[in-house]
Amino acid sequence: MIVVSRGPLLRAFIISIATVALAWVAGGQALLGRIDPALAVPLLVPSMLLLAWWQRRAPTAARRRTWLVTLAFLVTAQALLGLVLAGSAGWPQLPLVVVAAGVAAALADLVVQWRPRLAVLPWLGALALAVGWFATGHALLAVLYRPAPAGPGAPAATMLTGLPLRWSGGGDIAAMIAEGANDDPALARLAAAGPVSLVDSLADHVPPPGGALLLAHPRAVAPQELVAIDAFVRGGGRAVVLADALSGWPPRHPLGDPRNPTVTSLLTPLLDHWGVVLAAASAAEGAALPADVDGARLRLFSAGRFDRLPSQCQAFADRRVARCPIGEGEAWLVGDADLLFAPLWRPLVPGADHLRQADTMEWLSARLWPGAGSSVLRPLWIRAHAG
Repeated sequence: MIVVSRGPLLRAFIISIATVALAWVAGGQALLGRIDPALAVPLLVPSMLLLAWWQRRAPTAARRRTWLVTLAFLVTAQALLGLVLAGSAGWPQLPLVVVAAGVAAALADLVVQWRPRLAVLPWLGALALAVGWFATGHALLAVLYRPAPAGPGAPAATMLTGLPLRWSGGGDIAAMIAEGANDDPALARLAAAGPVSLVDSLADHVPPPGGALLLAHPRAVAPQELVAIDAFVRGGGRAVVLADALSGWPPRHPLGDPRNPTVTSLLTPLLDHWGVVLAAASAAEGAALPADVDGARLRLFSAGRFDRLPSQCQAFADRRVARCPIGEGEAWLVGDADLLFAPLWRPLVPGADHLRQADTMEWLSARLWPGAGSSVLRPLWIRAHAG
């Protein structure tokens, strides 16, 4: 049994609460709408340095007992927050926090107990420890949250879209050739996750066996293409259909220019054939809407609801997203294409997958390529209440 006197017990409580508060404010939990215990890892050293300073004159055994109590308080507080705000304690992440906090406490104690000839050296050591730990912690989390790509030999996902995802820089043909493809971040991210075949027509580019189809707010689709889409899905294919009732995608050309994305979805004939009716988006929705879909967090913008769905469909996010078996295959239907817009999902820092604002690309990857999109750690999102 660990016995700790009242003074160290109070210090342990203060340090644990301070660490949780740092994770909430400076760690990005509040900003990102998440309660990940792992986001506290890069910020552990300042708190542990303060604890080590408070206990600098205590015996070694007493200091270590206080570390253990601090870890217990920290894990308990973070787990309770997760249960209250997200419905999960975040158990896969808590062991990482325990180990990291223990190492941080030991290193902080070594720095504070250091007695070199130059009195300034411990202060410089503490600063170096805090900066190095912060950078190393974020680098570690970026790796642990990084989504897995599609496996070798995965079939290409066929994509038909009217969104400006390629040649998105605008200008004349000569300028575009000189600049290069200049892919939109959404297309670049999908291409990094697995092979993508971007086509202009599905009449002669039906997805290969085992492949998947992504319809992202395409322009008018010819009748023979609609037949090909329906036959592909009913034959056992997988499809993700982004049919925006009111697109908010920023136009790159003057209003009325046919190069801009269409304002509303032109997939109504296909949806009607599947027994689906997409209603217009509410004019009152002027901000991104967090939506929890099959364990992932999406951020929708002016998304329409599916007023009518076949009984076998499963609806999410107040009928803004649906999963429908169609024949031998299945189709994921999303009443929004703006969710591909990079500011709605891109990490706050490029390459920092642990600081992402949504699981949009991971969710899409998992539906286009089996096994893609998974990671060692997953964000623990604060529960969304779709209206």
